Amino acid sequence: MSDDQLESGKDVIAGLSAEQKSLPPKYFYDQRGSELFEQICELPEYYPTRTETAILKEYSGAIAQKTGPCEIVELGSGSSTKSRILLNAYQDAGYPLRYLPVDVSDTMLTESAEKLLQEYPAMSIWAIASTYEPALNALPPKQLPARMIAFIGSTIGNLQPAECEAFLENISETLEVGDYFLLGLDLQKETSILESAYNDAQGVTAAFNLNMLRHLNRQFEGNFDLANFAHVASYNSQKKQIEMYLESLTAQTVRLEVLDLTVEFEMGDRILSEISRKFSLEEIANSLSSHRLKVVEIFTDTEQRFGLMLCQKAS
Repeated sequence: MSDDQLESGKDVIAGLSAEQKSLPPKYFYDQRGSELFEQICELPEYYPTRTETAILKEYSGAIAQKTGPCEIVELGSGSSTKSRILLNAYQDAGYPLRYLPVDVSDTMLTESAEKLLQEYPAMSIWAIASTYEPALNALPPKQLPARMIAFIGSTIGNLQPAECEAFLENISETLEVGDYFLLGLDLQKETSILESAYNDAQGVTAAFNLNMLRHLNRQFEGNFDLANFAHVASYNSQKKQIEMYLESLTAQTVRLEVLDLTVEFEMGDRILSEISRKFSLEEIANSLSSHRLKVVEIFTDTEQRFGLMLCQKAS
């Protein structure tokens, strides 16, 4: 076992050894996981992507006018589908294009960067295959008058409250005064709408959740039997978050050879694989302000299902 393998698996050991077993959401995103998430975004039940996309289509021109010439850093860029809406707005405004996508899947980054360079021949791309914190620390000096970090898709909802505050502070420290932060947020709404979005009829979300175990098997020489686990997703109204679990359907023992880790499961034991918090615009605006991220403008859909907040780093 290499030091790198052990270091990368420390979070797995900690999560699967805890009383409430859990796994970090980053293990969703091997190549197959990234493909499945792209499919989730197209599902009829999964409103966040199409709602945020509609907001971006309506207001991307206004965002470009507010920021002026601005390079875009996108955290969790995936296939950069929504980024193209922003890039088109900046291109239409006559601004130079510089795009810095960050994603844990280097395969996805390479594929999307090659396509983008064909679509935008004059654009400069600097791609970073990494999780968020190391990527923010590794950003090159900016080449345009301003920089905007985009964190869309309500991925911020995957962070526990304390993690969220630490993340926003990291964003604030990374930006220079006058730079921008574009944040996409899923807003609080009826439980039925939320739960159906994470329990789609086609079972794509279930496949996405279970694929995490396949990813662990491959990376750490594990023997998770996917047939012995079930996808469970429900809304916790007290914490205002969707909770996604992998539930053991039987008593079983799982081994991850590379990590020298043996995990015992009783029937009904659950691994928490993801939370997805749902936000109030007022509460998140207050939180942003406490990290010197002043809300410049809020864009929402007519039903207030989703919000896009443009913030600027204050002195």
